Amino acid sequence: MEFLSNPKFLTVYSGVLTATFAVTLLTGAAGPRNQAFGTITVRRINVVEPDGTVRLTISNRADFPGAWRHKKEYPRPDRREAAGMLFMSEEGTELGGLIWGASRLPDGSVQNHFHLSADQYEENQILAFDAGQEGNDKFSRITMVDQGDFTVDEQRRAHDEIERLPADQQDAAWKKYFATHRHDVRRLVLGRLPDRSVGLTLRDYAGKARIVLAVQPDGSPVLQFLDDSGRVVRDLSSAK
Repeated sequence: MEFLSNPKFLTVYSGVLTATFAVTLLTGAAGPRNQAFGTITVRRINVVEPDGTVRLTISNRADFPGAWRHKKEYPRPDRREAAGMLFMSEEGTELGGLIWGASRLPDGSVQNHFHLSADQYEENQILAFDAGQEGNDKFSRITMVDQGDFTVDEQRRAHDEIERLPADQQDAAWKKYFATHRHDVRRLVLGRLPDRSVGLTLRDYAGKARIVLAVQPDGSPVLQFLDDSGRVVRDLSSAK
């Protein structure tokens, strides 16, 4: 068996092993990319582009992501109470999502929520569908929002700076900030409220209610038109 230790044999043997490994690796890489599975059990899935940009995240509650911003994930401790999905833009920035959760609290009350939203580019949500229950209060609504013409990062930086100020200075600081930065405004809200009424509220560009259409808990209908000071200028409610 002396030939096994012969340098020429070892050289040839090493070359054969290297070639075999390379063929195996290339054959595996060129194999079928489409695979079928019956059941997959996972905690979190990131759907990515060829360059690694995350476009969709599906996750349980424990591993739910923070905020995606330009391909980086930032902490969002307030998101630890929901499972769901996050949608990201081609630039790797959050563009909306779907989250849900339901549980019975230690005191026996029920708390559940469902939230589907679409975001403005580099900003917060402009369309949202919400439904839920907090104790005996139940609600479901559709909301359309105007966002300001500045990025959400800018508002977050302002929030961090203002939160570091003494409490008695924060209101004035926010007032100064929004004097030059338009606040988000709910333009349309359609929904069922916790008081068991159902209605539609339309607001102007400044966020002031101008038309209110509702059915009160007792069944009485309401239709009101308001001016920019909030005064009812026309009331077609049945009580009138």
